[in-house]
Amino acid sequence: MAKSEEMEGIDLAAVIREIGRGAAGARDMPCGAAEQLYGAILDGQVPDLELGAIAIALRMKTETVDEMAGFLAAANARLPGLGRPPGQLRPVVIPTYNGARRSANLTPLLALLVQRFGVPVLVHGLADDYGRVTSEQIFAEFGLPACASLAQAQLAIDEFGLAYVPLPLLSPGLDRQLALRSRLGLRNSAHSLVKMLDPFHGEALLLAAATHPDYITSMRAVLTATGAHALLLRGSEGEPFANPKRRPQIEHLHDGACDVLFEAERDSLRVLPQLPATCDAGSTVAWMHRVLAGEASLPLPIANQLACCLYACGRASDFNQAKALVAVECSGLAVA
Repeated sequence: MAKSEEMEGIDLAAVIREIGRGAAGARDMPCGAAEQLYGAILDGQVPDLELGAIAIALRMKTETVDEMAGFLAAANARLPGLGRPPGQLRPVVIPTYNGARRSANLTPLLALLVQRFGVPVLVHGLADDYGRVTSEQIFAEFGLPACASLAQAQLAIDEFGLAYVPLPLLSPGLDRQLALRSRLGLRNSAHSLVKMLDPFHGEALLLAAATHPDYITSMRAVLTATGAHALLLRGSEGEPFANPKRRPQIEHLHDGACDVLFEAERDSLRVLPQLPATCDAGSTVAWMHRVLAGEASLPLPIANQLACCLYACGRASDFNQAKALVAVECSGLAVA
């Protein structure tokens, strides 16, 4: 294996010795060293034995904000550059990496609703995720197949306003990192990194979600430290759409600040939203068609999240206008 520039000056044994001493004795990496190491990993320059040791060591000690910021910088630096469509609106980037196993995956519906308002949307994810129903499967059932090239993705965003891109096309290195889970039995840093990628290199609004409070805290710190524009919320089974039965807190991260746009709902539900009876792609798409045609009600938490997207991407001049746009321009959609 040829030694890349990223590997120059990296003593893998020393790195593993420092980070692999357990939660109490491990030493953390500064941001620059973390970026250099992860760049070598993404470029396939770290042998399997050392790669497994690094993944397990990081899992045991947990990554710091500086380490994750360095990892994210390395990942974003290797992303192909997609052009921001003309205009003032930030394209919305929606990562979809968990899929559904209990309730319907509504990430594709959210993407289609944002697109309906003339906002460019890029969705990226995996074709299969441990037997769950993925957004890629739902988009295909809806009639929107995955892009086969980056040129096709750019064309779809520019002309149609919506593109779904598989992760192997966007970042082969991160795709390889996610695949380690089947060999090691544990998640690794890539599972958080893919949810913070910006293929528009600072020009996008990221929709970032996590299921555990610790990961939300970490993602907030990393995204704030890197100057990202993002909406942060607790995901539904890990997917970045608001729980249709009870809205989570939705935060707007921008210019180093964090604003809470919606507080989490805590009251008991009086009326349950009408959702697909099963989470398979066919049932989900049939229900989506009914919602988009105004024949079934859009759950209020999804409508609230849509307003957040319109405000944070610049489609509305203020948050009240964003909520009014959803209320007025979605008059053809029943909202429950």
